[in-house]
Amino acid sequence: MTDTGTMTPQPARSRAVFSQEDFSLIRTAIAHYLREVQDKPESVKYANLFHRLGRVA
Repeated sequence: MTDTGTMTPQPARSRAVFSQEDFSLIRTAIAHYLREVQDKPESVKYANLFHRLGRVA
C-alpha cells in the first residue's frame, strides 16, 4: 500500500527462458563453434561462455 491507501501492483513473477535441457544443447553448439574459431580472438569469449554454461547445466 502507498501512503494514500491504494494498492500498488506487484510485478509479474519472472519465468525461466531456458530449460535445463536447453543449456546442454547450447553448450554442445558452443563447443562445436569453438573448434571453428579456435584461432580467432573471439574464441576467448566463447570459451568463457562455455565454461559458465557448464556450471548451470
